[in-house]
Amino acid sequence: MKKMSKGWYALFTLPLMLTFALVVCVPFVIGIALSFVEWDGLSKHEMVFVGFQNYVEVFSDERFLNSAVRTTIYTLLSVVSVNVVGLIFALIVTTKLKTANVARTMLFVPYLIGGLILGFIWKSVFSDFFISLGLGNWLTDKTNAMIAMVIVTTWQMAGYVMIVYITGIMAIPDDVMEAASVDGANFLTTLFKVKLPLLMPSFTICLFLTLSNCFKVYDVNVALTGAGPNYQSEMFSLNIYNEIYDLSNFGYGQAKAIIFFLIIAVITLIQVSITKKREVSM
Repeated sequence: MKKMSKGWYALFTLPLMLTFALVVCVPFVIGIALSFVEWDGLSKHEMVFVGFQNYVEVFSDERFLNSAVRTTIYTLLSVVSVNVVGLIFALIVTTKLKTANVARTMLFVPYLIGGLILGFIWKSVFSDFFISLGLGNWLTDKTNAMIAMVIVTTWQMAGYVMIVYITGIMAIPDDVMEAASVDGANFLTTLFKVKLPLLMPSFTICLFLTLSNCFKVYDVNVALTGAGPNYQSEMFSLNIYNEIYDLSNFGYGQAKAIIFFLIIAVITLIQVSITKKREVSM
């Protein structure tokens, strides 16, 4: 019986594993190989092996380093705003609000809209609408463009992390909440002393999702600012895209992509290990 179940397991998982290997693993290995060559992406031009030269040049690339700083600042601001707003939404819709289900749906809808579409919608808001109000075009100023991207990201992702926080809040045992109420704990005491410590597993998931997604932001960056003004809102992913497809530096761009991958992997692993240690067992 066990052999038969293992056979069915292999039968159903094999297509998924093959797809994952072809779509993720093989391109990743090819990308690593390309990062050691100089190539413009055209088959008629030969690849020239340059070793670690591409990696060395990355750390003297001012435009890439500036995009790294901007991406870090944007990610920190977005992670805080998305999780704070998402948690507030979750606390509101888990109360005895009569329209709680409708509110959950309406708050989750922005996540279902693609980043490109959201970017184009908000682009008209931050340019045309703001100009009509006398606030100027936010997208022509590097500071306001950064704030605009954080606003759009929060609008898009807050409803998504809200679902995770709702699940965590509903998983808190009723007897724990009743005990806090009997002990005379008010709303803030219950929130900071009971709910938030027990929500650490949800924080682990949400911080991981928001960190990785914000570091990899591309569609909102393209649709909202297009890296402007003068590349002053260009993030990691868009910088790599422009290097490969606009400047035709495939090998150098792949080296940037590998460094980008390592940065995200290290940061998310550190975040998960830290938040995992603070989780409270119920």
